[in-house]
Amino acid sequence: MLAACGSSPHGGASGTDAAGASDGAATGSDAAAGAPVLPPVDAKADYQLGGAYPPPTGVMVVSRDRNDAAAAGIYNICYVNGFQIQPDEEAFWTGQHPDLILKDNGTPVIDTEWNEMLIDVSTPAKRDGVAAIVDGWIDGCKAAGFAAIEIDNLDSYARSHSLLTADNNVAAMALFSAHAHAAGLAIAQKNSTELVARKAELGTDFSVAEECDRYNECQDYRAGYGDHVIVIEYRQVDFTAGCSAYPNLSIVLRDVDVVTPADPAYVYDAC
Repeated sequence: MLAACGSSPHGGASGTDAAGASDGAATGSDAAAGAPVLPPVDAKADYQLGGAYPPPTGVMVVSRDRNDAAAAGIYNICYVNGFQIQPDEEAFWTGQHPDLILKDNGTPVIDTEWNEMLIDVSTPAKRDGVAAIVDGWIDGCKAAGFAAIEIDNLDSYARSHSLLTADNNVAAMALFSAHAHAAGLAIAQKNSTELVARKAELGTDFSVAEECDRYNECQDYRAGYGDHVIVIEYRQVDFTAGCSAYPNLSIVLRDVDVVTPADPAYVYDAC
């Protein structure tokens, strides 16, 4: 969601990249043998949620959807939508896990901005059920050669018709983080500045922050994560301001739909 403390607007896109094979993600993938390795600080990054493509020259960190291959020779972050259901995955949830869809008087609760049903993490039993699914995705990220996980929509409770609380989502995130760490992967807090102070409960290692320059939140993330903050901006003015104000952060300018270079709407810059 392109809003203060919001969630990503980007659902994943399936596909593969000829230049990105799991054996090429050695930078960071060795974390599976021990402690997770965090993304390098102030490294040139790219945000490829709308489809994988060969990273621009000099890029050292890339975030891609969990259905895409890891890029060769650089640090790879695996995007997982852990709190909401992307439209192309509705059949999986409605057919196999209808009890894990958040419902208000029997009707699924929808994030209307992105047409995504919310996942129900309101009880320990439901959180365990959701974690069993998301943990499998995390394992898939590891097998594909990713070094870290980016869990989206941590703030779904804000769109839940008060059926979820921040405590519910923090508890679910803690389960995801524990599994990622057990697999040797780092894990990011995605957006939700109001939860930075609960970093220890979340179990998160770094942050991926959308539009924190636009909404004057970058310092909030730095308060919890130091320079381990990757910033995604969608407006040139915010990108330019961020590069000046935070020279030690990885800051990326992308088009809002994060399309591939083949699309005329493609925008990319980094500092």
